[in-house]
Amino acid sequence: MKNKAIFLDRDGVLNAPVVRDGKPYPPQTVAEFQLLPGVAEACLQLKAAGYLLVVVTNQPDVGRGTQSREAVEAMHAKLQELLPVDRIEVCYDANDAVGSGRRKPAPGMILEAARALKIDLAQSYMVGDRWRDVDCGLNAGCRTIFIDRGYREELRQSPDFIAPDLREAAGIIMAARQPQ
Repeated sequence: MKNKAIFLDRDGVLNAPVVRDGKPYPPQTVAEFQLLPGVAEACLQLKAAGYLLVVVTNQPDVGRGTQSREAVEAMHAKLQELLPVDRIEVCYDANDAVGSGRRKPAPGMILEAARALKIDLAQSYMVGDRWRDVDCGLNAGCRTIFIDRGYREELRQSPDFIAPDLREAAGIIMAARQPQ
């Protein structure tokens, strides 16, 4: 039997991004890393409903040399202390040209986690706050939920659902569940 999962973008979905000129950026330190309201409760609700929780995050500042890998890993250690996540997939590629297939919108991180955790992608969701997240989920064959934070950035494809935050996204997922 295959598992079902919620693939979660990190910055802007789980933790507060740093927004400058209408564009989101990741926090630079563990001290700046703060969960958004309702995230812990939403993750516990989804976990209790039988979903695996997998974080899939682009962290290109590491590849660009403007963020240390150690700082990102420290934030992920904190994330694992605070939330019941089953796996964290990270792409450190600075741009799409690297061609690893892991940097969103490519579906590599989702596909790797799906193989490792025996996940049925058609029964799973990708939840994110940027066009790359929506496209990644669609490219992997997941349903998608766009967290609309009002950034100055256009979507390239239509998500299955739109929500203002992870709490509402969890409500959408719970309402759409098929009886076991």
